[in-house]
Amino acid sequence: MSIDPALQGRTYPAGEPYVVGREKIREFARAVKATNPAHFSPEASAEMGHDDVVAPPTFAVIIAQRADAQLIADPASGIDFSRVVHADQRFTHHRPIVAGDALVTELHVDQVRAMGGGAMITTRAEISTADGQKVSTVVSSLLVRGEDRP
Repeated sequence: MSIDPALQGRTYPAGEPYVVGREKIREFARAVKATNPAHFSPEASAEMGHDDVVAPPTFAVIIAQRADAQLIADPASGIDFSRVVHADQRFTHHRPIVAGDALVTELHVDQVRAMGGGAMITTRAEISTADGQKVSTVVSSLLVRGEDRP
């Protein structure tokens, strides 16, 4: 199945909130070798003016990928995940993510561009608190290889 260009402009609504936990932040920080004490200690975070442990900036990818999963699972998208190559990821942070946040994400398909037998799909995940405060915008580009490509 090929990627339908009409996918461009589609919006996937926010699902259930993702509740950010202290230990999830700590695990992620260790995995990406982020060593700032604010990622581990509520006291260090408080000294920086935050209510709780602060996530490394790229933690937003966890929440954004939950939204991307809706697109990939949508049969109408025509995306075969085994043929996906992650091409680009950009973050714009409106405020830090902290433990205790309940975050929701609305996903927008901003561009679908044919490339050979495949397509480049650019999405924008708008992450906000459950009460509507903007947190992060994550723009991703996925290359979906055509079926004629190995």
